[in-house]
Amino acid sequence: MQQFYYDNKIVKKFIYATILFGVVGMAVGLLLAILFLFPNLTDGVSWLSFGRLRPLHTNAVIFAFVGNIMFAGIYYSLQRLLKARMFSDFLSNLHFWGWQLIIVATAISLPLGYSTSKEYAEMEWPIDIAIALIWVIFGINMIGTILKRRERHLYVAIWFYLATFVTVAVLHIFNSLALPVSALKSYSVYAGVQDALVQWWYGHNAVAFFLTTPFLGLMYYYIPKAANRPVYSYRLSIVHFWSLIFLYIWAGPHHLLYSALPTWAQNLGVVFSVMLIAPSWGGMINGLLTLRGVWDKVRVEPVLKFFVVAITGYGMATFEGPMLSLKNVNAIAHFTDWIIAHVHVGALAWNGFMAFGVIYWLIPRMSKGPLYSLKLANVHFWLGTLGIILYTLPLYVAGFLQASMWKQFNPDGTLTYGNFLETVTQIIPMYWMRAVGGTLYIIGMFILVYNVYKTVKINATIEDELAEAPALQKISNGRIKGEKFHPWLERKPIQLTILATVAILIGGIIQIVPTIMVKSNIPTITSVKPYTPLELEGRDLYVREGCVGCHSQMVRPFRSEVERYGPQSKAGEFVYDHPFLWGSKRTGPDLLRVGGKYNDNWHFNHMWSPESTSAGSIMPGYKWLFDNKALDISDIENKMKVMRTLGVPYTDADIVNAQKAIKEQSKEIENNLHADPDFVKSYEESKKKAAARGEEFVPMQDREIVALIAYIQRLGTDIKVKK
Repeated sequence: MQQFYYDNKIVKKFIYATILFGVVGMAVGLLLAILFLFPNLTDGVSWLSFGRLRPLHTNAVIFAFVGNIMFAGIYYSLQRLLKARMFSDFLSNLHFWGWQLIIVATAISLPLGYSTSKEYAEMEWPIDIAIALIWVIFGINMIGTILKRRERHLYVAIWFYLATFVTVAVLHIFNSLALPVSALKSYSVYAGVQDALVQWWYGHNAVAFFLTTPFLGLMYYYIPKAANRPVYSYRLSIVHFWSLIFLYIWAGPHHLLYSALPTWAQNLGVVFSVMLIAPSWGGMINGLLTLRGVWDKVRVEPVLKFFVVAITGYGMATFEGPMLSLKNVNAIAHFTDWIIAHVHVGALAWNGFMAFGVIYWLIPRMSKGPLYSLKLANVHFWLGTLGIILYTLPLYVAGFLQASMWKQFNPDGTLTYGNFLETVTQIIPMYWMRAVGGTLYIIGMFILVYNVYKTVKINATIEDELAEAPALQKISNGRIKGEKFHPWLERKPIQLTILATVAILIGGIIQIVPTIMVKSNIPTITSVKPYTPLELEGRDLYVREGCVGCHSQMVRPFRSEVERYGPQSKAGEFVYDHPFLWGSKRTGPDLLRVGGKYNDNWHFNHMWSPESTSAGSIMPGYKWLFDNKALDISDIENKMKVMRTLGVPYTDADIVNAQKAIKEQSKEIENNLHADPDFVKSYEESKKKAAARGEEFVPMQDREIVALIAYIQRLGTDIKVKK
């Protein structure tokens, strides 16, 4: 027998980080819910605007809250399943502190507007590189531990951990490929349709391989431990694992149904998404049936209650996902609050409750004493459950209401609700209920904080744990007589990892390579031209302010959308868009063809105070775009050079004359603004105020708002529409 110590201190660090960032991420989410009700609550504060905070919320919950509990659960279970301390204490701590620094860098950069706009991957290129490096460190530490194990066979949980490592690495690297313009600005190497496909190949599989597969690994370890029962079915776990990782990687295109993505890619996404329900429910059944015979224990044990609701939430979300991938259902749900409800069933129930269950199970064991209060843990469970219900159900109703109102026609063929805002005002009561549900959920989180604090305080200090196990005896590399293939594979971590990698690469290669390499998939349109330098700067402002979080740029081939927005989108319209900006939610109307629909003064007033042009709007004002400071155009030549490298046909003359072109186009827009007497009056007053303060007055043509107007007025104008 060999004696060694399990590293509990690294588990403790990740748990404490989980709790801290859980509170932060959920608090930001609650603030965003409140901003739907009081859009001007943070009026004039750029870094507290909805567009900048939304990616902070999603990334904080996914990578800070869920990521940290994933690492905590893996570090604890991996050591015990392998009967070995982690490969390197140095790598463990480098992983922990590196991950927290990435989270802090993200929490600072996103509110400041440094964003790529790519959903769940908004971080700019230096942070992307740091993520890749720290992820590799995590993988080396995990694989090193596997290689020095004292347990011959790899338990099912470890299969999921390995698949998570290799797949997230592949997804992150390929989706994050970009050419830097400066230290905090880059452009995606993919454009338009190609960028959309790669992004949702990543986006859907970030859900699959960051929010699902590692948590299934945790499920296979912690539920049997908490219930003191073996996993229901070993065979089912094998089928579950291999079918899930093979099928999941194909499903990304179901986020792009009825879009400009080639139809064959859309259909592949639908087929594999529907097939995905089988392994997903296989895993759910395996988890729930592990609890057979202990349901009396479930009624009194809060840890098991959290696990039961988590698995149930996983089952609901993985039934709903394939249903949403059916084209007739997607036509109703996409761009509505239904999708927000669907996402939060998975996030709040599956990830959140699994995290809470793991924390409540781990802390007493590592501190060698009982949980401070089972009663408080039960209160947390019921508050969280009620919070999930009050959060999601109103948004399902809101989604159905939005879709039905958007598609209704009068007998004369006109839209019944031609004004988009009519749909917004109808769902405000649902947003109030959502805020109440979110409040209950975060109150439960505060109860967990108190309960964990008291538990740690009254119990022993969390220290490394002494263990012993016999050294692993070497046996033949070949299959032992009578040994089946999978048991042999379970003692061959390298072969298992290679097979898992092959399984996840097949779908990605078949979908992405033809879309990128075969030009006929993305036919060009001769009238589509590159953005002018001022429009390019305005597009970057659109990305910085997170406008894509509320506005789509994708008109689908539905009568209601064509009537409301204009002709359906074509793949060739987006060939110069690095990144694509199709969006995934319509809190506001689609903007693809908004160019020329309103004059410059309308956009000027709308961005200052949306309610002045659109009564009842829940869009906030963007007053910092009007500040007495000049638009920074110092990088415009570098931006255009990078774009040219990516295939945008800017000439040397275009680049050399970029700043002159900006001055000319912006002056034209300012001249248009002077057509409004109110603008002239306020403009002259602002000149006097600047002089009184001793400030240098910046002409309106040099301010950020003019660049944003230039970009918005360009949208859709390359496609000539004959009425």
